[in-house]
Amino acid sequence: MVGTGGPVATFSVWDYVVFAGTILLAAGIGLFQAIRSRKETSSVEFLLGGRQMTAVPVAMSLTASFMSGITVIGTPTEAYRFGAAFWLFGFAYAIMSAITAEIFVPLFYRLGITSAYEYLEMRFSRSLRILGTSMYIVQTALYTGLVIYAPALALNQITGLDLWGVLVATGAVCIVYCSLGGLKAVIWTDVIQMVIMLAGFVAVIARGAVLQGGLTKIWEDAGQGGRLEAFDFDPDPLKRHTFWTITVGGSVMWVSIYSINQSQVQRYISCKTLGHAKMSLYVNMVGLWLTVSLAVFSGLTMFSIYKNCDPFANGDVGTYDQMLPYLVMDILADYPGIPGLFVAAAYSGTLSTVSSSINALVAVTVEDFILPLCKNLTEKQVFWMNMGLSVFFGVLCIGMAGVASVMGSVLQAALSIFGMISGPLLGLYLLGMLFRTSNSMGGLVGMMLGLVLTLWVGIGGQIFPPTDEKTNPLQVSTVGCNSTMGQNYTTAAPWTSAVTLTSQPDVRPPLADSWYSLSYLYFSLLGTLTTVVSGLLVSVITGGCKQEEINPDLFVRMSDLVCFSCWSKTKDSDVTEKAATDFHLKADNSTFKDFDPMSKDVEKTTKL
Repeated sequence: MVGTGGPVATFSVWDYVVFAGTILLAAGIGLFQAIRSRKETSSVEFLLGGRQMTAVPVAMSLTASFMSGITVIGTPTEAYRFGAAFWLFGFAYAIMSAITAEIFVPLFYRLGITSAYEYLEMRFSRSLRILGTSMYIVQTALYTGLVIYAPALALNQITGLDLWGVLVATGAVCIVYCSLGGLKAVIWTDVIQMVIMLAGFVAVIARGAVLQGGLTKIWEDAGQGGRLEAFDFDPDPLKRHTFWTITVGGSVMWVSIYSINQSQVQRYISCKTLGHAKMSLYVNMVGLWLTVSLAVFSGLTMFSIYKNCDPFANGDVGTYDQMLPYLVMDILADYPGIPGLFVAAAYSGTLSTVSSSINALVAVTVEDFILPLCKNLTEKQVFWMNMGLSVFFGVLCIGMAGVASVMGSVLQAALSIFGMISGPLLGLYLLGMLFRTSNSMGGLVGMMLGLVLTLWVGIGGQIFPPTDEKTNPLQVSTVGCNSTMGQNYTTAAPWTSAVTLTSQPDVRPPLADSWYSLSYLYFSLLGTLTTVVSGLLVSVITGGCKQEEINPDLFVRMSDLVCFSCWSKTKDSDVTEKAATDFHLKADNSTFKDFDPMSKDVEKTTKL
């Protein structure tokens, strides 16, 4: 009987057919784009889709690239264990979209960059650009390994598919359509995968509603189980999820993900006009709202079904991250092909994220490391280098899945990685974009201090996880189980993290219940504020106020903001990117025709 524990069915032939068909379709799109664009072998075509993309497919790709298999598996589990507070990220998505669209997009679009980290050299120095790129590569490789490993681990336990076989197959498919099709293949594949992800959530909710007697019954069960108490206004920064940690800390974290992360920047600057670029972010906001709403409601559906028999406490699964795949096999096994669709949804999320990461890693490596050293490469040589690097980074990310296996609960681990590394980087960008007194020394010292603090608190929190008093997991029950295997919360599998109630270390230092218990959503805010404040102080001390005049295009303009552009329309708001023949895109960008370098550093930048 559904919801009473015990073993569940395994994949049928039709499930394997649906799953394999989805994967092959994704690879087929890459091959199609490669054949269709075989004469357009320029780096701009490969890395930026020729800068001819429109808002809607780019928006869906923006959504899909960070709504990965971690979202498919982690977010419903989050709602099941901690309630619907995760839905408050809808506010964070709105704030993030507005800040990114109105501040960062016009600036990057005006400068015509390919790598987001080109800006750091234009504004500060070559060394800061290299440091920023290196931080991005480490962050992305770790995150991508987690993205590959998490759904593979969960689905391996449920379907019996060989874990490392699935990992290698996933990476191989991404390598194929990234190396052959470039960004166009990634974006159009993301569109299809986004649809499949949403269909997987809808299938779970619809079947759950039939079994439980309607959506109203699911909502009532969630309310009685305390899952709907989302608005906690406690200002305590040590509590894992409150209204303030999510709307304030979560907003800064998502701004750092969308505004300066190469995977996202590469998408919106591939749009053919600035208007399309801005619109893609606002359409993406709606996509994020829809995705998180369906994911959270899937978690509430899971609670309604398992309210009297928690599969983890009953020993049916080894970690809470296996809950949703277990639910799918429990309630949808009678419908051939539907469990296969769900597995395809989880892997679609994984494929979209991995492919985005590979394509972005190739872009920053070529732009920031290779081309400045090898300036005489032909377009053909750069194109083949792009393909070779796609293979290299694909293999690297598969290897990093082993590292990711010890990082704990997939959702928190993923967001913690971004908070620890992207937060200080965001602070560096804000330092350069908003403050004319900031200089290279201030930027370097500020970012290093921010990085040290976030790594200290983040790694400390992994070693000495917060207590249940701070994470506040909600009650579950096993009274309705057919058979209880006697497994309790402290006997979780070794890969289960603090979020899934691992046993606490015997000896906890004094900092464990204060500094190390800081909500992971504040990591990014901590890094950003530390970088900006300390960077400004060091800049003032080291002569930032006495700098020569800096190119004004490197700063945020009032006219960039939508509220001001209505009154003061500038020609920049209608800039259309042309199909550039120069890889750095400055030959056809109107901004660079009038570029007036005022310092040696800026002069070097314009010649690259």
